[in-house]
Amino acid sequence: MGDSGFFDIIFFAVVAAVLVYRLRSVLGKRTGHEPPPRQREPFAPPPSEATRDNVVTMPERQRPGERAEDRVEAREDAIEAPVPGAATDLHGGIARIKAADPSFDPDGFLEGAGSAFEAVVAAYAQGDSKTLRALLNKEMFDSFMAAIEERRERGETHETTIVAVRGVDIVDASLQGRTAYVTVKFVTEQINVTRDKAGAIIDGDSTKAIEITDIWTFARTARSSDPNWLLVKTDSPD
Repeated sequence: MGDSGFFDIIFFAVVAAVLVYRLRSVLGKRTGHEPPPRQREPFAPPPSEATRDNVVTMPERQRPGERAEDRVEAREDAIEAPVPGAATDLHGGIARIKAADPSFDPDGFLEGAGSAFEAVVAAYAQGDSKTLRALLNKEMFDSFMAAIEERRERGETHETTIVAVRGVDIVDASLQGRTAYVTVKFVTEQINVTRDKAGAIIDGDSTKAIEITDIWTFARTARSSDPNWLLVKTDSPD
């Protein structure tokens, strides 16, 4: 082999070594065109939050083909107001409810209770018996409907506008037998107006909101297949 052939071999060996080095230097590196790795949507709730059923379910959330009347008839309408004097300390009461119903979550419950409060207030003003029946136990439903009927007999109408919600807090919780009771204090600013047959205001001021504190107690049978919490008692601060 001549000197020319020897130098050709050396030249190609050097070229091959350079190519291998270049390939290894970029092997495994991103070029900027690869699709990013899949990530969980940052705002999607984890399954435990997406499937929890301990909030106060609104009446329109019913199964396809199911009538609201059927669901109301099937629920445990016998739930009554808590026994006076049976309340426990707040944290102890919540712990007992959680022990009987592990799905209970105070934050989730408060979210549903706030929605139920607005729905009940609006339904009472409008005389909406269907919504009230889905959210109240029998005793409370009968009481609300009696007041609505008296108002209708007088030819009066009632208007309520919740201007602002200042606070929604659990103030008491207890487990009596198999029934869980949670009492919530709602502090809201409302405009309440009652009009006579002619539409004249006979009570309230349509231009002025007033602060109102309501104390409502909701109840539900622990581990019941019905996710609804029913309003069983209403009160106001002393």
